[in-house]
Amino acid sequence: MNVPRQNMRKILFTCALLSSGACLHLGSPVSGNQDLPLNKIRLPDGFEISIYASDVPGARSMALGPNGTLFVGTRVGKVYAIVDRNRNNRTDEVITVARGLRMPNGVAFRGGALYVGEVSRVLRYDNIEARLSNPPTPVVVNDTFPGDRHHGWKFIRFGPDGQLYVPVGAPCNVCERSDGHYALIMRMNPDGTGLEVFARGVRNTVGFDWHPETKTLWFTDNGRDWLGDDVPPDELNHAPRKGLHFGFPYCHGGDISDPEFGGKHACEEFVPPAMKLGPHVAAIGMRFYTGTMFPDRYRNQIFIAEHGSWNRSTPIGYRVTLVRLEENRAVTYEVFAEGWLQGNAAWGRPADVLVMPDGALLVSDDRAGVIYRIVYPR
Repeated sequence: MNVPRQNMRKILFTCALLSSGACLHLGSPVSGNQDLPLNKIRLPDGFEISIYASDVPGARSMALGPNGTLFVGTRVGKVYAIVDRNRNNRTDEVITVARGLRMPNGVAFRGGALYVGEVSRVLRYDNIEARLSNPPTPVVVNDTFPGDRHHGWKFIRFGPDGQLYVPVGAPCNVCERSDGHYALIMRMNPDGTGLEVFARGVRNTVGFDWHPETKTLWFTDNGRDWLGDDVPPDELNHAPRKGLHFGFPYCHGGDISDPEFGGKHACEEFVPPAMKLGPHVAAIGMRFYTGTMFPDRYRNQIFIAEHGSWNRSTPIGYRVTLVRLEENRAVTYEVFAEGWLQGNAAWGRPADVLVMPDGALLVSDDRAGVIYRIVYPR
């Protein structure tokens, strides 16, 4: 598509506000009903990929209920429940359990209830797995978060401490806010009380998990735009305790001083990334692999969904990567699954990953509107 030069800046600015990545091809999302070219996905030897669920428009964050229901958040106002009644790894039904919400990207499950993170509030749907066809009226758990749309969508999850972790992204590409209400990871009790700041200097995390053994938090963070194609990197960070600062907006990638705000603080004052990821890959959903289906070398390693760049000259990302740890330290970063990007056109965009009880790895795709299932047959 040829776009007049005078319109390109407006288009890119709109994409920056939405951070949707849809501007790569300036087209509509692919329907989940279409035949997708799974044969183009390259995986390590022995792995296989298939469609677990289709017709899931805008599929983003995932959470699993104890009865096997897969809940999927979106940025298009809906939350889905994916049902596999006979547990044969094929979806029987996709049910819309909530609609008309404000970018309900975040989903988490605890005590029989589904928690949903909108831009400015967290909702709770009690006893939801017993009421999929007639969802209850949600309870407002906390509605004190900022209402900014820019980086306002949330990934939410319960930590090993029983608290719900809720990030608040920066309402900008790069800015300094004196009110201290942005670029945070927060946490609160399941009833919404006790809200506190856990980490600062986090531009926009849309994925985190806790190490299965050390129980410490690891999270992805998206680097700022407009410093060039190759800087700064996206980040994988490690927060072993409360109160750490990860640099935004003063320092990016651990050693890149921001041209506007970097003079106020040196990079040495902040926690550097545990691993520098690709520049502008839009690293979002991540999980430690805790299953037993994959070979042992994948156990307790980190899978990351890279949503893909939206303003890089040569697109990058649109893949699932793997960060390997040794003695609780990130040591390598490699591609695990790729092929959603073909040349300069992407037919799919990985958004989140989830380890199923049988050890399969689910990958959501908000462009193709599907959930994939990656297995390692024995």
